[in-house]
Amino acid sequence: MILHAETALLPDGWARDVRIVVEGGRIAAISPGAVPEGLAHGALVAAPVNLHSHTFQRAMAGLTEGRTAGQDSFWTWRTLMYRFLDRLSPEDVQAIAAQAMVEMAESGFSAVAEFHYLHHPVGGGTYADPAEMSARIAAAAAETGLGLTHLPVIYEQGGVDGRALAGGQLRFGSSPEVYARLLEGAGKALTGLPDAVLGVAPHSLRAVSLATLNRVAGMVPDGPIHIHIAEQVAEVTEVEAAWGARPVDWAVANLPLDARWCMIHATQMTPGETAALAKTGAVAGLCPITEANLGDGIFDAPGWLAAGGVFGVGTDSNVRISLAEELRLLEYSQRLNLKARAVMADRSSTGRLLWDGAAKGGAQAARRGTGAIAVGQWADLLALDTGDLRLEGLQGDPLLDAFVFAGRDGLVTNLWSAGRHIVRAGRHIAREAVETRFRATMRSLRAAL
Repeated sequence: MILHAETALLPDGWARDVRIVVEGGRIAAISPGAVPEGLAHGALVAAPVNLHSHTFQRAMAGLTEGRTAGQDSFWTWRTLMYRFLDRLSPEDVQAIAAQAMVEMAESGFSAVAEFHYLHHPVGGGTYADPAEMSARIAAAAAETGLGLTHLPVIYEQGGVDGRALAGGQLRFGSSPEVYARLLEGAGKALTGLPDAVLGVAPHSLRAVSLATLNRVAGMVPDGPIHIHIAEQVAEVTEVEAAWGARPVDWAVANLPLDARWCMIHATQMTPGETAALAKTGAVAGLCPITEANLGDGIFDAPGWLAAGGVFGVGTDSNVRISLAEELRLLEYSQRLNLKARAVMADRSSTGRLLWDGAAKGGAQAARRGTGAIAVGQWADLLALDTGDLRLEGLQGDPLLDAFVFAGRDGLVTNLWSAGRHIVRAGRHIAREAVETRFRATMRSLRAAL
């Protein structure tokens, strides 16, 4: 496959008339200043990875916005989530995941790191195949063509005190022995996906025993490790009371943190924690839309960047799936918090800083060979509609500024994931079939609720 871009963002900056050759899903050659040949596009950039998602929660979008008794919070939202997931079958999960993946691709994500904790039947136990639900996520990736880093979650206990799981949590829970079988089955489910990656995910410091935390890094020796950390004030209080240290302080002191780790949310950190965690090389996995929706807090982006920290963005609860909006809200939250403008920019362009950061951090968190238009990388590419009124006439970094801060849905005209051309003329190639099944699934679920 040969692509031609009037302009493309390469590792050393923007270039004009760029010829890109793709072979075996990877970028084989790049030639700036080339005569137009192949499929022509206005602007090509590296398509970032969505580094954190719970795809099944896409089915809850818009259904949890009513206030419950007293002060609504993450914890009241979680109760509603448990009630909802009691209705989900494996078939439902596949249909919902496929719909979420279609929307991710159309918004500009080339791949997703799926933080997957819905493993078991209602009430606990296991399916005949312990990895049944992981296989459904893999099937959704296969039918949509979206790249997948699959992160089966180990979830052992209901709190730092080791209390038993209850209610909706029973569908998540696994002993280390059950988890080992589940992880093995998940690996088999990924064998048909040539660019898939398997990792591990201890759910949080609340939900995993100290013994398991000490073992988790060796469960997939070369794979990524993701964990929810310091998301909520109540979580910080609980961990500090039990272990005598705040979550991030404890993690930095006791876990083998390095570039394999992705620390999800981390919205509740002191300046000292922020600097210490950044220096480990771990990625900060930020999900600004969900963090705002749940009232989590605001990540200290200036402190993180000052300490050399790496970040990426994800869609988490999938209440709203939009790459540009995640980046926009990340910067806007900083502006509101500090009463300033262009807070994260390290040069004239905030959009470029956000894009480069998300591309680099997403690739690292997913352990996926991508993140830049460079020879040898997966061909994860995104074409922007440079003829749209919001982008027309813009070149270089201002193009990204406009896409992130002034854009609309539909500005991604084409997207490739490991060379698979899955979005064409703004529409995912499987959108109609996936959407039809999703509609039927949602009608059934709403009737049950």
